[in-house]
Amino acid sequence: MPLTRFDAIYRDLKKKIEDGEYPVQSLFPSEHELTSVYDCSRATLRRALARLIERGYIQSGQGRRVRVIYQPASQHEFMIGGIESFKEVAARNHFWAETRVIRFTESLVDEKTAAKTGLAPGSEIYDVHRVRYLEGKALILDINLFLKECVPGLTSGIAAHSIYDYIENELGMSIVTSRRRMTVEHATAYDMDHLEMGDYNCLAVVSGRTYNSDGLQFEYTQSRHHPEYFCFEDTATRRK
Repeated sequence: MPLTRFDAIYRDLKKKIEDGEYPVQSLFPSEHELTSVYDCSRATLRRALARLIERGYIQSGQGRRVRVIYQPASQHEFMIGGIESFKEVAARNHFWAETRVIRFTESLVDEKTAAKTGLAPGSEIYDVHRVRYLEGKALILDINLFLKECVPGLTSGIAAHSIYDYIENELGMSIVTSRRRMTVEHATAYDMDHLEMGDYNCLAVVSGRTYNSDGLQFEYTQSRHHPEYFCFEDTATRRK
């Protein structure tokens, strides 16, 4: 499924900002300039700019002047405020990454799982566990549950590459919203078996329920992160 026009513009501008073409604190090109460059309407451009503002890349000021506020991470960062695949995070942070699937099964949601995940009891799911390697170290354990009716044809091979890429570009489903919760938890024996924990006995856990454009929850994820190597960043706006 091809990208929508505004999404393609957003991704192109986002990449240019990340690559330093528009450095931090520089004035962003005007709407007039950008509509000319991308040969698009102001409404389309403003949707792309709104997403850049939402993700903390640019900020509008007085007189419609827009400045770049994005700064490259000094260490690996996973954005709480955005929805990114592991593959996208790796590319943004410019580090070598690998995914290994350690479990891929099909099952039904029982009452206990339903209470924890928000998925309806009796739903058919793919139960996928993956270890994420960064610079050769096993540092993230992802536990994912996907509704089969929403993500048909999922395979272990797809899971080793990028499930979100498959969802968006092969199935044509829009991933819209994820409600997340971050905690610090004691490492389990399962964590210790699969992650290079060293002397650590706890990890950061990000749990999320993700919804598509129809408002249907199609995924529950628990990402279990080694605490030493990661910071979590969000972009917050003061409400008056």
